[in-house]
Amino acid sequence: MKKKVSLLVIVAISLFCIIYISNHIIIGRGAERPADEAVLNGDQNNAARKFKNKELSIAVFMGGYGPEYWKEIVSKFEAAYPGVKVDMTISPRIGDVVRPQLVAGNPPDLLAVADTEQSGLITSLVKEKGLLDLTDVFESKALDKDMKLKDMVLPGMLESTRFSPYQDGKIYMAPFNAGPMGLIYNKNLFREKGWKLPETWDEFFELGKELEKEENYLTDANGHKIKRALFTYQGIYPDYLEEIMYPSLANAVGIDQLKKIFSYEPGSFKTDEVKKVLDTFAKIGIEGYLMDGTVNLNHTQSQTDMMQGKAIFIVNGNWMENEMKDSPREEGFEFGMIPVPVFQKEDERYILSSYEQFSIPLRAKNPELAKEFLKFLYTDESVKLFAQKSNGAFALKGAQELSKPYLTPGVYEMFSAYEGATTIFQDWKALPKGSKIDIKNVLFRQSMTPIMTGKMTTEQWMERVEHVFAQIQAEMRTPAK
Repeated sequence: MKKKVSLLVIVAISLFCIIYISNHIIIGRGAERPADEAVLNGDQNNAARKFKNKELSIAVFMGGYGPEYWKEIVSKFEAAYPGVKVDMTISPRIGDVVRPQLVAGNPPDLLAVADTEQSGLITSLVKEKGLLDLTDVFESKALDKDMKLKDMVLPGMLESTRFSPYQDGKIYMAPFNAGPMGLIYNKNLFREKGWKLPETWDEFFELGKELEKEENYLTDANGHKIKRALFTYQGIYPDYLEEIMYPSLANAVGIDQLKKIFSYEPGSFKTDEVKKVLDTFAKIGIEGYLMDGTVNLNHTQSQTDMMQGKAIFIVNGNWMENEMKDSPREEGFEFGMIPVPVFQKEDERYILSSYEQFSIPLRAKNPELAKEFLKFLYTDESVKLFAQKSNGAFALKGAQELSKPYLTPGVYEMFSAYEGATTIFQDWKALPKGSKIDIKNVLFRQSMTPIMTGKMTTEQWMERVEHVFAQIQAEMRTPAK
């Protein structure tokens, strides 16, 4: 009897030791596992099993950051959540792909599409109040740290109309990436020529006169001398010029007045200060500072021409380097960025910050899994992967430094354009439900080419915008049906 008891004790102790050692081996190895596994504790693994529908549908706009990050982060999410399958649609024309699905009542579960995307998909969803409230996501803790998600986001973003469009204290869009937007130039060219980077518009146009000198001409592949233009932009996509428009308006009219413009306040766009900004665009176009043919070019064509030295400035964001990584360029081309010039030397400089957004359609079939995927995108592993694969930084505190080892020197240095400048966001107030107005059509797409070619005056431009502001105010006073 004693031998049997002793044998049972020995077996029990042995089993305990095996379990203890096994558990500690697992814990020890866990510290070395990739973040997509290590960040998910036992409760979260159980959470992965609780989703009734484990198939997640996402739609992604493929812009300058490319598809590589998305392919890998989807794979990591599937590995971290066993049994989950992600169906991803990624396209440069994602709005046109997704819109029929929305009309049919079968939207994707998550959209990685910004409200600045050309199709106007997100703008339409905002007008129709077709996005899910994400406030609970930002009130919850991150997957890989003891911190609420809302406290990780760059200051001021979640409170702006870009993420809280109805200003009702609720968040309907989640920040993705962030970076400066300004004037891109060839640092090597400026260094070789000894040119001074312009701080004021007078200095900007003075540099244009410097380009008249034959010594500053570009020599093409055939040995021909070509006069460099001062400026070009993404002609058939004139929305890019918001990167000049909003900082210049902030400089000319002040932040408080800019807020009135963003709220469509009558009279706010028809002032002498606004006209000074609009006259700057007209001057670029009709006084010979714009690269020939610009208004008919798309973004890659104009950006390639600029990189080949045909123009010395183009407006863009820090994604341009990744977007154009395989494009031809002038020998020694080196990316640089400066904020938009100001009107007086002592004026405060402003810079528009880029962002893209995540959102979940209100009628998504699997919103809880979409929220979990959204939280997964905010892990450190995801932030570093985005830098490594897309050469960009998330809109999170500390993301720039966390991403630094993976960013190219050119992109990392472009973040210095923030220094000495006040950051602003394009902050248009949400339009009333059912409104057919697109303010960017009026402000840029219907106006910029006529302005640049001298077929429209800046007075007519202001009148057109003011007319639309009046229409919007009337719509706001009329209850939605």
